[in-house]
Amino acid sequence: MAKKKSDDSKICAVLAYILFGVIWYFVDENMKKSKFVKFHVQQALVLLLLSVAVNFIGAIIPILGWIIILPIGNLIVFVLWVMGIYYALTDKEKELPIIGKYGKKLKI
Repeated sequence: MAKKKSDDSKICAVLAYILFGVIWYFVDENMKKSKFVKFHVQQALVLLLLSVAVNFIGAIIPILGWIIILPIGNLIVFVLWVMGIYYALTDKEKELPIIGKYGKKLKI
């Protein structure tokens, strides 16, 4: 039978996708010890970087960026965000598609 994560770990992992959990991770020493939380914080940070990049690029490219890049890019970010929250809620350490592999490269 799979081991259940502590409630605090699960809450922090879910909240990582809302940014509050990332802050909680860096403040609470118990969260830093949890591999599960660390994994989801890494995934959430990569997702945050993707979101910033999509919005920056979409904003600086006139018309094409506003009509195509911003809506499609933000829809992709939203879908990945929902997937990350779902994985955290279901106790899975599953990488987000395409961008998840970059989370391991973050040294946190």
